[in-house]
Amino acid sequence: MPAKKILVLNGHPAESSLSRTFAQTYADAAIAKGHEVRMVHLSDLQFDHDFGQGNYEDFKPLEPVLEQVLQDIEWSDHLVLTTPMWWGGLPAKLKGLIDRTFIPGRTFDTRNTTKIGLPAPMLSGRTARVILTSDTPGWFMRLIYRQALLRQLRDQVLGFVGFKPTRFTYFASASYPNPGSVERWIGKVARMGAAAL
Repeated sequence: MPAKKILVLNGHPAESSLSRTFAQTYADAAIAKGHEVRMVHLSDLQFDHDFGQGNYEDFKPLEPVLEQVLQDIEWSDHLVLTTPMWWGGLPAKLKGLIDRTFIPGRTFDTRNTTKIGLPAPMLSGRTARVILTSDTPGWFMRLIYRQALLRQLRDQVLGFVGFKPTRFTYFASASYPNPGSVERWIGKVARMGAAAL
């Protein structure tokens, strides 16, 4: 398998978290198999995560840390995002990172459209893996919530700018895991990292 350029983004805003453990585990396993990996920890980034009153023609200039994140995304073949689900969505700082960096002219093109009239994606040819932790049981996520956050990330965020396919790994209950669960989860993430999936 040819080496991939992989960006691992730990989307948990705390310095220590299960998401960080998964991010490091994935990165270490991928590096051991000869893949080129860049790592970003959301907790290390200082930026204004409010998109504010900007628009597509007049949005806030990117802080240097956000410009670097965007360059890392553009560099990558494969994006790995580790994040918790909070209140059915993403942590506010991670949502702010997306709001600020997924901008026209860099990630999608409003001057050109797809066959169905959407802005043309500018990050096509890349794949993604989202490793999501939650306290919501998997069956409840599927049957009651209809995988809402997964569909949002797949179709309205990552797919919108060109990441296809986006695959998901879902771990619950993350706050109070059963004995041995975290070790099994880490093993699964390590295998995904080794295979660059």
